[in-house]
Amino acid sequence: MGAQILRIGVPKGSLQEATLALFKRAGYTFRVDGRSYFPQVDDDEIEATLLRAQEIPRYVAEGVLDAGLTGYDNVVESDVDVVEVAEMVFSKTTSRPYRWVLAVPDDADIHSVRDLQGKRIATELVNVTRRYLERHGVEATVEFSWGATEVKVPYLVDAIVEGTETGSTLRAHRLRIIDELLVSTPRWIANRQAYADPWKRQKMENICLLLQGALDAEGMVGLKMNVPRGRLERVLDNLPAMRRPTISSLADEDWVALETILPEKRARDLIPELKRAGAEGIVEYPLNKVVP
Repeated sequence: MGAQILRIGVPKGSLQEATLALFKRAGYTFRVDGRSYFPQVDDDEIEATLLRAQEIPRYVAEGVLDAGLTGYDNVVESDVDVVEVAEMVFSKTTSRPYRWVLAVPDDADIHSVRDLQGKRIATELVNVTRRYLERHGVEATVEFSWGATEVKVPYLVDAIVEGTETGSTLRAHRLRIIDELLVSTPRWIANRQAYADPWKRQKMENICLLLQGALDAEGMVGLKMNVPRGRLERVLDNLPAMRRPTISSLADEDWVALETILPEKRARDLIPELKRAGAEGIVEYPLNKVVP
């Protein structure tokens, strides 16, 4: 019997760098050679394929792939039957979720979706937009946009449905958001048959646990220090922690070792306070993963 293999889809394009960096922190190193769509990974039980995120839900649903990372927007747009195993909140630029919004020119006499009756809308999210209009009883023409959607209003279309994290690009094009259609974050999705397979399911859950641990470690650092027992309460009063910090006895009974995890930005101000409170030998170290 051959070795068990989990076939996964990895998003190519804007999310590729962030995704591969996340896998790296989780313990999986991918090597992408030139134009190859099949990166090598240092786990013989994983076969990876680089694909546009929009394509991954369909290939997972059809069983070509066992699982993959893609945006929730792509799952909804594809309207396919897959298992959503986990949400992975990360992006190419910020930790904010990706929002699909309805936008119109600042000076347009359009203030709600009902004002779009008989109008023309451009978007990459055609199916979601059509269903949105149907829910509101609005008939409008929805056309697929191949890119540069913001520049199409008002000359080619009356409104757009576009994805944004910060809204800065929309503002730069003097566009006004009048509604939000969908909030999207990356999801680990699985083929239903593959997820029913005990080995594949456990492999997926192991990967998701490590990926989530890497995400939870972002912006966090570890601190360890030695503290005189007589000053322990004073040090603890200054010390935030996920839970209570770890306290260990030392060979010298008058001292203890203390270790905790905290936001990296907090460490800058906290370390001098800890030093003044009596801590010594303070060491700050980076974290790859935090698994509760």
